[in-house]
Amino acid sequence: MLRIILSRLFQTVIVVFLLVTFTFFAVRAIPGNPFAAEKATSPEEQAALEAYYGLDKPLPIQYLNYWKNISKGDFGDSLAMKGRKVSTLISEAFPVSLKLGLLSLLLGMIIGMPLGIIAALFHNRWQDYSAMVIAMAGICIVAFVLGPIFQLSIAKPLSLLNVAGWQRSSDILLPSITLCFGVAAYLARLTRGGMLDVLSQDYIRTARAKGVPTLQIISRHALRPALMPAVTFLGPAFAAIITGSFVVETIFLVPGMGQHFVLGITSKDYNLVLGLVLFYGILMGIANLLSDIALIFMDPKLRNS
Repeated sequence: MLRIILSRLFQTVIVVFLLVTFTFFAVRAIPGNPFAAEKATSPEEQAALEAYYGLDKPLPIQYLNYWKNISKGDFGDSLAMKGRKVSTLISEAFPVSLKLGLLSLLLGMIIGMPLGIIAALFHNRWQDYSAMVIAMAGICIVAFVLGPIFQLSIAKPLSLLNVAGWQRSSDILLPSITLCFGVAAYLARLTRGGMLDVLSQDYIRTARAKGVPTLQIISRHALRPALMPAVTFLGPAFAAIITGSFVVETIFLVPGMGQHFVLGITSKDYNLVLGLVLFYGILMGIANLLSDIALIFMDPKLRNS
């Protein structure tokens, strides 16, 4: 177990290093100037700003200085929001995205996994076809289409829900429901495929021949191995929901990390983009590690190997 954890951590470090390195040079290759939006910025003022943020130095020096600051826990100052630290912006936005992501993932599991199990148990029947049609709709209908539909058809007629905003505790419901559909659709398909594969195994046929009830076969013998593909998907899905939900956050005016992704790219805020990419890479590595650990506990073969 320890060897696997150390191996995954080493892989995460390598991936994050390469990801940040690529992003560092890629964002600087985008045409434009991060201080172009400043009002009446003279060449002298722009030179002073570049010197203040260390952008007047050659790229290799900037690159080394960035990693030197990261080793001290300093993500740098935001270029777009003067006087704000990137680490402060992330610490303020991450709890919002985390709550939204956790609820969306929970709803996706509640909807998707039972749907996949039902589809597998009634293979090639109307229940199976109906479940897969719902799953395909969840994959094809994107969030920026579902969001406005929910705003007009659900939030607008009901006074309990706001069309947009983050003032009341109920404001988390519509963004979470919008986000969960894609997760539920993939979980339904993965659970269905895993369940069909397990139900075709010899030991399941033997259990059925002995007269073991179907519910007992599913709960004791089939469910755990059948859910392994879905568990593998949950790790990266969780990280992607938290950091990649900027479309839903923009539609519903949620003050999460998504707004900073958009702001960082549009304003060429190098430090903000790099800080978010670094945070996202670490989060993805942790999520994958937890997913691998869960798989080890679910599969005795992996534990023994």
